[in-house]
Amino acid sequence: MTSFRQAVEARDAEAIEALLADDVVFISPVAFKPYPGKAITAAILRGVLRVFEDFHYVREIANENGRDHALLFETKVDGKAVTGCDFLTFDEHGKIVEFMVMVRPLSGAQALAAAMGAQFERIQQEATDQVLRETAGA
Repeated sequence: MTSFRQAVEARDAEAIEALLADDVVFISPVAFKPYPGKAITAAILRGVLRVFEDFHYVREIANENGRDHALLFETKVDGKAVTGCDFLTFDEHGKIVEFMVMVRPLSGAQALAAAMGAQFERIQQEATDQVLRETAGA
């Protein structure tokens, strides 16, 4: 967990991506359906790094087996205060297999939805480009 938290707090997108399992599922606080796969999850998280302002974790909770974690955070999106929680599930190799985010209040969630919506074409293109690079390298 320490490596994930450090990567996020350092805004190190490559280090964050390295911690994602190939079959990771991202569950968004503002989208109905989950996003399966490393490429789209990494692209979404890069988008989040672009829209979050003054991001910091305020509390960390883990279960006894060390595979489930909750990281409470505070940030701003377009000047709106947001409090949220990253719920992470790790596999036996220390890779994130499920990444669920919840945020509050409603005004913060709406600001996040608008900011991420404005970036979604870029996010999809980044994910597509990554899949093409991986396919070409295989």
